[in-house]
Amino acid sequence: MKEHGRNRSEPVDGLLLLNKPAGLTSNQALQRVKRLLNAKKAGHTGSLDPAATGMLPLCFGEATKVCAYLLNADKTYRVTARLGIATDTGDADGVEVERADVPDMSKEQWSAALQKFLGESMQIPPMYSALKKNGIRLYEMARKGETIERDPRPFRVYGIDLLEIAGTRLVFRVSCSKGTYIRVLVEDLARANGTVAHTANLHREIVGDFQEKDMLELSTMEAAAAEGVAVLRQHLLAPDVALACLSAVTVTMEEGQRFASGQANSLALQGESGLVRVYSPDKDFLGVGELSNVGQLAPRRVFLSRGKNS
Repeated sequence: MKEHGRNRSEPVDGLLLLNKPAGLTSNQALQRVKRLLNAKKAGHTGSLDPAATGMLPLCFGEATKVCAYLLNADKTYRVTARLGIATDTGDADGVEVERADVPDMSKEQWSAALQKFLGESMQIPPMYSALKKNGIRLYEMARKGETIERDPRPFRVYGIDLLEIAGTRLVFRVSCSKGTYIRVLVEDLARANGTVAHTANLHREIVGDFQEKDMLELSTMEAAAAEGVAVLRQHLLAPDVALACLSAVTVTMEEGQRFASGQANSLALQGESGLVRVYSPDKDFLGVGELSNVGQLAPRRVFLSRGKNS
């Protein structure tokens, strides 16, 4: 077995898609993988509650610059709701606060009830959330028994499908925008149908263009690291794969040098506008630029090129 060299952190660039296990906070999971990689800089996107499982994109080195774009990405979850029991946190980790009878509804009726949440709606964020009020996170207030007024926030549901209904267990898949609180969605669904509920299990399947099949188990990462840090680093995804939704623009060597130094370029492109991925003639990823409809390309995020991690 090869030595990890855990005390010698190094510049490591790329992403790993962790299937976060239950029982770890998102930051605990990040720190464990960061140590396995001996990486200097790391961040994650889209926190999952400790009880939740599923896709947690972990970003290292230059890839931390794509965190903001992944935070804005749409997401898909597999949700298991327990009908008839409400908890103070909205999930299975909370304390029971209310019970109610569960209506005798068919699978077709529950499916129709879910479809009413399609499109844009408003949600009141839960007290047990990471939002801040006057610099204090709401969950810190909630743990002290405090409750404050929260303003409703918009969210959008793109698709929602019933997978299973068995007794008080309701399972569905939902694709939604950033900022959607699944626990609140479950509570609102129950309330609209004359009962209460909490989220018994939450598994995130998709973030942006990243699919469930691309995730790695923590045990898989640990096994790879046990063979040597280079083995684990072979699983790293290039930073620009997180930006596949953006159009790609190739610039000349001279234009690329100006882009890398923070200068704008005038390109022979007309009519296109918005954020784009910028590449050199050798297909090296240079960063994210903003293109105006008259061909002006301004740097927004410049990426260093350090070659392949080893």
